[in-house]
Amino acid sequence: MDKDVAILQGAFLLSNKLCLPSSLSSLQKSDWSKVGNPIPAALKEICGKEDVASWRKKIICVVWLKLFSRENGEDVEEAWTESAFFALQNALPEINHVVLMELVKSLSAADIFVDFLLCLPQQQICSELERLTEHVKNSPKSENDVHFLLDVWWELWKGGAKQLRDSQDSMELVFANHVAHLTSKSASWDHQAAKRLKLDPATLEPNTDVLDILLHTLKDMKELVSQPELCFRALSSCLNSLYTSFFIEHSVLLPTEDKIMYLSKAMSFKENRDKLSSELIREAQQELRASHTPSHHPSRMSLHEALKNVTELAQFWQNRGLLKVCSSSTPTYAEFKLQQSVLRILAALEKSHMRDATAEQEDEKNQLTALLESLSFPVFESTSEMSMRVAVTIISHRLEDYQNVALFFAGEKSWVACHEPWSDCLVKNQEAFQQCETLIQLSSTLRSQLHTENVSHCRRLLKVVTAVFTTLSLEDKNEALTAILRLSPQGFFGCPGSSALAASFEQELNMAFNCIIQGGAGAHTEGNLGTAVSLVARVAFQNPEATLRSCCHSAIFNKGAFCLMSKILQQLPGLRGVMESKGEEEQSEERRNPTQGSSLLCRCLQETIISRSLADSEKEQFLKFVTLLMMPTETGGGERGSLLSPQELVNTFILPNLSLTSVNSIDLELSLQLLHSALCVDSQEVDSSSARGVLDCSPFPLLFTLAQLHDQALRCWEQPPEGTVHRWSMDTKELLVSVLVRLAQVVGTEVAAAPSRWSRALFWLHDKMKELDWTVYFHLKPVWGEHFKNEVPSSLLTVCELPEQEWLGLDLPQYGYGTGLLAWMECCTLSDELQSTMLSCLSLDRSQPDHVGMFSKGLLVALSQTFPWCSIPQWSRLLRAIKELMTLGYLYVPFSLEYVDFLPLLDLRRFSYELCLSVLLLRVLQLLCGSSCSHWLLGDGWAHVARLYAHAVREMVDSLRAKVPLPPSRPLVSVSQKACGATQGGSDSRQDSLKATQTEETVPCQEVLFVLTQLFCHVQHIQVMMPSGQSEPLFLASLEILSHYEAIVCAFPQSSSALENDNTKHLFRTITDNLENQEMKSLLQQKIAQLAASTA
Repeated sequence: MDKDVAILQGAFLLSNKLCLPSSLSSLQKSDWSKVGNPIPAALKEICGKEDVASWRKKIICVVWLKLFSRENGEDVEEAWTESAFFALQNALPEINHVVLMELVKSLSAADIFVDFLLCLPQQQICSELERLTEHVKNSPKSENDVHFLLDVWWELWKGGAKQLRDSQDSMELVFANHVAHLTSKSASWDHQAAKRLKLDPATLEPNTDVLDILLHTLKDMKELVSQPELCFRALSSCLNSLYTSFFIEHSVLLPTEDKIMYLSKAMSFKENRDKLSSELIREAQQELRASHTPSHHPSRMSLHEALKNVTELAQFWQNRGLLKVCSSSTPTYAEFKLQQSVLRILAALEKSHMRDATAEQEDEKNQLTALLESLSFPVFESTSEMSMRVAVTIISHRLEDYQNVALFFAGEKSWVACHEPWSDCLVKNQEAFQQCETLIQLSSTLRSQLHTENVSHCRRLLKVVTAVFTTLSLEDKNEALTAILRLSPQGFFGCPGSSALAASFEQELNMAFNCIIQGGAGAHTEGNLGTAVSLVARVAFQNPEATLRSCCHSAIFNKGAFCLMSKILQQLPGLRGVMESKGEEEQSEERRNPTQGSSLLCRCLQETIISRSLADSEKEQFLKFVTLLMMPTETGGGERGSLLSPQELVNTFILPNLSLTSVNSIDLELSLQLLHSALCVDSQEVDSSSARGVLDCSPFPLLFTLAQLHDQALRCWEQPPEGTVHRWSMDTKELLVSVLVRLAQVVGTEVAAAPSRWSRALFWLHDKMKELDWTVYFHLKPVWGEHFKNEVPSSLLTVCELPEQEWLGLDLPQYGYGTGLLAWMECCTLSDELQSTMLSCLSLDRSQPDHVGMFSKGLLVALSQTFPWCSIPQWSRLLRAIKELMTLGYLYVPFSLEYVDFLPLLDLRRFSYELCLSVLLLRVLQLLCGSSCSHWLLGDGWAHVARLYAHAVREMVDSLRAKVPLPPSRPLVSVSQKACGATQGGSDSRQDSLKATQTEETVPCQEVLFVLTQLFCHVQHIQVMMPSGQSEPLFLASLEILSHYEAIVCAFPQSSSALENDNTKHLFRTITDNLENQEMKSLLQQKIAQLAASTA
């Protein structure tokens, strides 16, 4: 037995001795004052001022368990092995419940008593509570007994609203487990209690209503209340119990501001006695929570009965003058608590409706209401400083609801005036502010304080807030970024006086992007990408605009950085901001000025590209960057969105730069590329609500503008008029056609879905198209649908049998008599569908030789007029039409023998298309290069003609490769292997040689060599005719022909004799001598010489 237990045992034995001739087991309440003092004195001796609470709890636990053990007849032999407190419990003399109650009262341990009481079953709680009430009602009774009853009452109500205790509170667990073990010996606790209670007829039906027990006990002791302070406390307990038992079904959630106000007022009273501490605030929080939480002890009383009891008590005390508040005296905490209880119950009574209430019941309700309304209370006030101190204490000690208090603290701008306490709390308790909403409030508050002259203080706070931001999840970071953008695009630097902090931020911004750019490819890994996103998010939180500007600059001007920057920004959709709804006036202004409503990202991109002229590589990076930003990604919550919408892109970068008359910040080709990207991204959207965003950008005026540009591009090789803004290239024309067709498809889908909605705009566009070239009309065919006929020159109808229901002839001055084939050929270049129609509807009688001859001559002239203005896709389409005409026998092209000295005895029917097309193109180029047509084209036009012809030559060579594919390459054989083969397998070698010769005889390799020779001669002929400096594509085509010629000769050595080879090479050298460009001539002759070596 240790010293402390011995002291405690001695105290109990001494008290027991003082009871002689009786004992503690039969102690009466009146005798406690005589015998009970040694026990509290011993407790003081054991623990002094330290660990008092632990020993108070232990002694009450042991005493109560000893009582339970005696009641349940616990076996001592079993108890010493199972009870943790057996030694101390067994060391005490026999006691009764008077000892327990008086010990609790003398130790002021009502809270401990209730903690253990709540570990019991409900019926046992009530039986133990009745023991307590009987004890306090026994004589001698005094105000101390009332105080004790109210202490237990309030702790009981407060305990019901406490949070569940954690497993580390081992003493309560031991108590609960031991009591449960004792009661489990019988069939049930109720059964055991029933057996015991049968001995007393007055308790055949035990009361299990906690509120009923307490109210009736208080009624029995009401005369003992003689002081206003005790009266206030008693009535407050009654009203609180009434409110929580009958008027609320769920916990009342008070606003944080109301909680802080209540706690600060409560602390204003309590601080007069004790220093403000976390324990005081925790106790006040428990009281506040208990007052707004439904009772955990359901009452079987009716509301009327409860009202009657409370009214009776209040009326009694009022009649005795105990409810008068002295205005001259200092307000007390009891008055404050009573005032709060009265306000709550009055509000509840006003809202309540007693169902089927009698007149008597309504009268009871009105009587209590009138009585409570008659009470007057002083004004209870608290200072802002006290409120802040309470909030700081709650946050610092992580008390209940500290996160909501931190949110309130962050948004209370008036507290920031107390620089040191406010900032110290923020610095020391950063973890408490790591909630997105809290950070947003804190950011707003801090922005309003950055105008102060104390730069170091502001920098310190900004550093703390930024550190809090970095701890948030990515989703919360994006929410915070959106909130910062609502405050200002410049974030913390968008308010007066923030310029003093700009230098340090610029340094941090540069350092962040230097780290990301220098990281390079490593940042594309998941972990490194996350680090890069965090770096950008950190600086974006401080100044979104500056950060986005740096992102745009890096993406455009740092090689390859566009991909990384787009990935980073796609992780930060919060920088997109929230598009607010606009009124009609704002929408009208936005239509007049398309860039008016653009997002911050759009504006930063715009500022970046107009800051300096872009090189081609930078334009390409800009285009790829913007395309990636438009790609939809997951933005949280399962939603998909893009940082840059196609609509924004069109409004900001395209519509302002498609002007026909003014110079703009972005060249036309880049604008078209951007529009093409926007349309392609838009077409990938599945959700119809977000797809086709370009339709929100005035699609019909946009279509007409593009059509106007295409009309200008049709004359791209003509001398531009003076003051022309756009210089057209064929690449731009191709891009323009692609964009126009794609946009027409998108708009056409919408028009077909709702024709009545778009009818007015549709007729407007059709009317405007009359100003433009007729061919542009067909690029908008998806828009027209079945609403309009196909409008073509009337001359086309003379060579085509087109149905009048679908086709309409126009009298165009530039399409007079004999221009039908020109219009027909232009139609063939516009689309595959239109080409098919032109071929199927062509009116030509093949049985009339003169008709075929005239058609062929007319086609030659029409081809000369159409050919130079074709883009590559149009030219490919035209070549397919020519091949179809030759196949059907509509087109006759006689093959001349200009480059043939002797008639070859070959079957050239398989290659008639390639030979005839080569001759046809030779005649077309002879016509174009003649004196009558040479002035048609400028230098760029001739260069394009050369590219088109070279493209046709490559198609012919590819056709030859397909018709006569080269055999697989044979393995190289050394000289020794050849000799070995000659001696060991001469017969096999001869058989292989014979077989190879037979294969060459079946393959038309000689015919292919003849065709290639003609192609080479024709190309050289044309290259000589072409204006100087425009023949590089033809030179490359010539090299390709020679390479294939060499490959055929190497694959089929027997395809031509040595004399034939020598004559061909002589022909090649002779025709090549006519070239003016010495460098090209030299390279071609070197190739021809290599050809001679390979054939040898």
